[in-house]
Amino acid sequence: APAPAGGSRGETRVKMNRTRQRIAERLKEAQNTAACLTTFQECDMGNLMEMRKTHKDEFEKTHGVKLGFMSAFVAASTAALQEIPAVNAYIDDAAKELVYRDYCDVSVAVASPAGLVVPVLRNTETMSFADIEKNIGAYAAKARDGSLSLEEMSGGSFTISNGGVFGSLMGTPILNPPQSAILGMHATKMRAVVKDGAVVARPMMYLALTYDHRMIDGREAVTFLKSVANKIEDPERLLLGI
Repeated sequence: APAPAGGSRGETRVKMNRTRQRIAERLKEAQNTAACLTTFQECDMGNLMEMRKTHKDEFEKTHGVKLGFMSAFVAASTAALQEIPAVNAYIDDAAKELVYRDYCDVSVAVASPAGLVVPVLRNTETMSFADIEKNIGAYAAKARDGSLSLEEMSGGSFTISNGGVFGSLMGTPILNPPQSAILGMHATKMRAVVKDGAVVARPMMYLALTYDHRMIDGREAVTFLKSVANKIEDPERLLLGI
């Protein structure tokens, strides 16, 4: 065969590191075991963005940590997990039992040089916004310098992944087994929406919930995701516990 005109045809082989191998194993395990289904909801970020703009300086001065959006999503998800216990539960395949947890341990996906890692915020039902932000900040720093321990990444009853930081508009996150659900956040974009009968531009985010249909029924999944969206759209609901 004639040689191609110009351009390199070389290849480079790189050994998969242990982290990448483990990520591959667990993602494939989720697809092979769970009956995955994804439901979507759109969310108006306007009120949360306004709250952050109003209070971020005082929050940082008081707590020594910046106020981001992840703390609100962790708090909203935690409240919704307590409302819909099935989303916080898992299937023990060996015992053929459904296991309901009395606590909320939220895994937060963080990018690291070695790949995506998911450190766990434990007992988020007891955490304030400041507690959540401080823990996320500490984990993010550890992820960057590669000092996260296996214990800090083990367990978790629910995961939140934010593809929006990379510009993702919409996606279907993959379960983090043996968890039964994962929330996907995405980019906030100004979009035309109908509000009080008028078309207005609002900062909107698509939320995705991938769940194990063996454990969670569609009604429960949709109710859970709608509850998260409602709390984000009206952050006062988090303060009032509704």
